[in-house]
This record gives sequence, C-alpha cells and structure tokens, in this order.
Amino acid sequence: MKICSSLLVASVAFVLPTHSYSQTSPVTLSSPDQQLVMHFKTSPEKNSTNGSGKLVYSLEFHGKPVLADSALALELGDEPALGSNVRITGADPAKGVDDYTLQNQKTSKVHDAYNSLTLHVAEEGARHRTMDIEAHAYNGGIAFRYVLPEQGSDKEFHLKQEDTEFKLTTDATDWLLALPNYRSSYESEYVKLVTSALSNQGGVSSNFLIGLPLLMHEPGTAWLALMEADIEGNSSMYVTNPSGNWAGHWFVSKLAPRADQPEYAVVGTLPHHSAWRVLLVADDPGRLVESTIQYDLNPASRVQDTSWIKGGKASWNWWVNDVDQNNKPSFTTENMKHYVDFAAQSGFPYMMLDAGWSGRDLSHLNGKVDVPELVRYAATKNVKVWIWCYSEAVKNQMKEAFPVFEKWGVAGIKIDFINRDDQEGVQFYYDTAREAAEHHLMVDFHGTRTPWGLERTYPNVMSYEGVLGLENNKMGRRDSPVDRSVFPFTRLLAGPMDYTPGGFNNATEDGFLPQDTSPMVMGTRAQQLALYVIFQTPIQMVSDSPQMYAGQPAFQFIKDVPVSWDSTHVLNGTPGEFVTIARQHGDEWYLGSMTNWTSRTLQVPLSFLPEGEYTAELYEDCADANTNPKHVVIRKQTVRRGQTLTLKLAEGGGCAIRFLPLRKSR
Repeated sequence: MKICSSLLVASVAFVLPTHSYSQTSPVTLSSPDQQLVMHFKTSPEKNSTNGSGKLVYSLEFHGKPVLADSALALELGDEPALGSNVRITGADPAKGVDDYTLQNQKTSKVHDAYNSLTLHVAEEGARHRTMDIEAHAYNGGIAFRYVLPEQGSDKEFHLKQEDTEFKLTTDATDWLLALPNYRSSYESEYVKLVTSALSNQGGVSSNFLIGLPLLMHEPGTAWLALMEADIEGNSSMYVTNPSGNWAGHWFVSKLAPRADQPEYAVVGTLPHHSAWRVLLVADDPGRLVESTIQYDLNPASRVQDTSWIKGGKASWNWWVNDVDQNNKPSFTTENMKHYVDFAAQSGFPYMMLDAGWSGRDLSHLNGKVDVPELVRYAATKNVKVWIWCYSEAVKNQMKEAFPVFEKWGVAGIKIDFINRDDQEGVQFYYDTAREAAEHHLMVDFHGTRTPWGLERTYPNVMSYEGVLGLENNKMGRRDSPVDRSVFPFTRLLAGPMDYTPGGFNNATEDGFLPQDTSPMVMGTRAQQLALYVIFQTPIQMVSDSPQMYAGQPAFQFIKDVPVSWDSTHVLNGTPGEFVTIARQHGDEWYLGSMTNWTSRTLQVPLSFLPEGEYTAELYEDCADANTNPKHVVIRKQTVRRGQTLTLKLAEGGGCAIRFLPLRKSR
C-alpha cells in the first residue's frame, strides 16, 4: 500500500518535547508543505495526576485554527471511556509516499506524500489500558484512527461508541445529508445549514443524524470535508451536533449499532483498529474534489488479475418502464434484446437488466426474461449483460449464485436495497466484493451508503448509489439542478456515483411532471450531457429509451465520452450554484459545466490543456433553452492552452465539451 521510510525521522515535520509528556507539551504533526498542523495533548480534568487528562487534538491551516481541542475516546464495555483519563507515553514519527495506480477512477496515478505518527497513550488507574492513535498529515488533509492492542489477558472487546469530536472554531456553513435512522439508502438531498442550527432548538432536545461525507466551510479559514476510509471490521460513522444550544458548533461521532446487539457498535478480537477518520482541508472546494487521500488509506488491490474489469456505458430498461419500440412497457426477453441492440449500435459494452427477472431466489428465473438467452444473444453483438439482484438474496445465496452467473457469462451484478452499514452490513460489502471477484463479476452497490475506498481494494467494485438520483424524478421526488450542483462537493468526494444521467425528455422547473413512461428530467439537455463528465463512475447508465436518442445529434457526446480518467481538474464552482470540471482520458480532454436555476456566464481558462492545438466540440444551451430546454447548439472551434472560453449557461443549464488534438479531429 505504501512506500514508507520510518527511519527518516529527522526530516519529518514533527515536534516531541524533550521532557516528560504533559498537557503543556503537545505532540505536533505537520503536513509536508507545513500548512496543516495537528496537535495532540492531554487536557487536565478534576482528578488528573501525573500529566494525565482527557486526550484531545486540534488542527491549524495556514496558521489559523480550524478545529479547537477535540476529544479522542472509545467507550469499551462498562468501563470509563478510554481517553478520558490518560497520559501520552510516547510517539513514533515517520513519513512516506502513497504511490500507486488506480483503475477506472478519477485519476490513474497517485503520488501523495505524507508525514505520520503513532501516538501511545496509557490510562491512569487500576486498569491501565493502552491505546494508540495513528495519524497521517498530507498536503490537503489529515487522517487518524484508533488502534487497540491486546489488553493483558483480554482478547476480545465490545465497543459501545466512539467519542471522536470535531470542534469547529467558527459556526461553519455545512452541506449535509440528514438521515432518518441507521437503516437507509442515503437517498436524500444535501441541505445547507449552519452548524449551530443542527443542535437543540428552543430548549427542546433534538438532533440530526448526519451521514458522510459532510462538507463544511469556515469562512476566511478553510473548506473541510469529513469522511472515513478502510472501514473493514467496523461499523459506519455518522455525526451529530450534541452541543445542546444555539451557540454550539461542533460534531461528535455516532457509530451504527449492531442489529443483533444494539447496545454495541463493534464486537471483535484484539488487536483491532478503527476506520480512518479523514478530514480534507483546502482553500477552495474544488481541491477537495481532486483529492485522492481516501484511496491512500485503503489497502491495495486484493484482485491479482484485473484484466477482465472494464468500465463502460450501459443501456438500461428500468427508468423508462421497459418500453419497447412502440413506447409500450414490455418486460420480455425479446424486448430486452432491443436494449442490447441499442447498446451495440451505440458502441456501449453493456446492457443493464434491472429488477424483475427473478424472485428473491436467485437460482430460479420467473419466466419473464431468460437471462442466459439474453446473455448469449448479447455476446453475438459484443455486448455483456449486468443483472439486478436483491441484497438479502445475495447475502444468502452468493456462494451458490455467483458461480451460476459466471457460467451464464454475466458481466456484473447491481445489488439493491442494502440499507444498512452496521458491522455486519459493512462485512457484507467485503464478502460480496471478494466472492464476486473470484467469479469475474463486477459489482454496483445500489440502495447503499456512500463509498469509502473499497474500489481500490476490490477494483471489481465499480459504483455505488448512496444519493438522490435521476431515477427519483419518475416517482414524484424531484431531483433538480440545485441538488446536482451540490453533489460534486459532497457525495462525489467519497467515490464513484451511480446517478444514471442521460434523460432527454428535458423540462423546465414549472414544466416538470413525474411520469413512468417517457419520464422527464429537470434542466436542459446540455446539462444532462455535462453530467457524464461531472459525475464520475466507471459504469455509467444511458438512462433513456433508445427511441428518445434516435436522430438526436447531441447523443454523439454520450457515445464519445469515456468513463475512466487519467486526471481531474476542478476549474470553478460553488456548492449548490455551479461547477466546471475538466477530465483527461489519454490525449483527449472533456469538460462539463452546469448551473442551478440561475443562468450565468462563466469564463473558463484552458490552462489544463497541454501545448498544441485542439478541436473543441461544444454542446451548449441554445439561446432559448430557458423555455425550450431540449434545444442544444453543437459547434466546433480550434483552441489552445492559454485561451479562455466563455460559457453561457441557461437556467438549469450546462455545457459539455470534447477536446481532441487537432491531428485526431474528425
């Protein structure tokens, strides 16, 4: 996973006191560029002795405080919290470089330097339990996790809760995913609220359960994003504001409780480490989008041969209600072959067969669609088929079903309604990914929590939902350009997103109606094209029916745009307002720009382009797109590095551009 050099201590930006550890002598860890600084110390409490106290950390960025003293503690069994009365007994500094390649993601090569330390603490009192904190500081973020060694004769542990605090130094503006409970699909809007608004209101006890990632802005100080990485063997982390007053602006961790033992979050054997707590930190939100720190903290690939894992676009039957060529719903083998034909004609490698081909028993077809026959037919067209599966059936039958799917020739499985991320739920993701890899099956987790970097460890994991997506439009729950302009800075920070773009029945906000057949999408057609660049995922749905794309020149961009990238550059953007992202694929570049319901003109420097001339193929909102959102202008112009493009975006609008080296232009 890492190229480390733990012996090069002298060059690490790290300060150790020369006298005994105490609350007045913090242990300090800095990022390689010295702009991020973490401090660890013990804060004295009423019964503190011998330099002991509550273990806390704090964070600075560009010399400004970002997090005030925030507690680090674990509630184990019926004992007092481990971290509430401890002393620092030592610290081991190191440094390293995370240097590796990624497959089918937002970048293909990663080179992230970091400084690190392992902080050792011991509890005062008779139990004298010990704990370590592992911390990494990168240029652009910090991460830490708890490590529990064996405690004398204790070989097991029962973790009730993790009391990690994130005490913001100001009342930040947050973009957050408020969830109803610990058993959800994370399908909700990211709402914008100040941190203090998430606490008790008017003396009435209340709180919000907040899913990750959480985006925060401390004006004049930093943009922050809280996530987690490498959660294997653990339970997922949520946060809440427990301050109890309108002036409170801080968060504390909440771990999803086990289903079988809800009084505990994690039960296991020692030694044990928690998931990484990741905090991205930057001057502007675009740098958060470009970060690869979450991948750095996950184990390297456990799949030796990855040659069979290939991203690509897929035709899809579910969103358009399985319509045939006459626009009539028809969930049959013959009609699904129509979607295979469409994929083949469009150059797409996949067709996604959604729910309805079986019951909850994956070993039996229900007679509606003959999956083996569909797969055989698709093979003659050089197309492979993904199939939808219910999560409980996968859990119960994966060892029997996956070999059958492999024998049929299925490319991948879309697993839906997982709706849990407690310790057992987390293990389901790892078990599924491992078992699927053994049978050359790719995986799309749907009805799920947000990613945490599993796709580095198991590259056959291609995408996750964990978002309010386009599919909700047909069911009456509106997904709008406002929501979409938040996602790049929130949900997409965590990893690839199965959003399902490509709707061509485009509508204004007032003209939108939810409907099953010929479902509408809010915003312009040019914005739907732009989403293929802005919303990254290795398996990208082409959501509308084949007949909706027939004879539409703008469909060419969907056929051309790739799904994997060599580099990503955020050119501008404000959450909930607008965003412009450029991505590289080989010697070609693609740009997607979108706005909310405010039309705007953006000046976009082409500084990301290498030297040389390029043909820019532009798909832009037509002048009347505010009232006719299906209208797209397609044009070409020659451009080069150093120039600036002027993008005029309609209400709910966008722009998609393909840049080809002049020698490749068609």
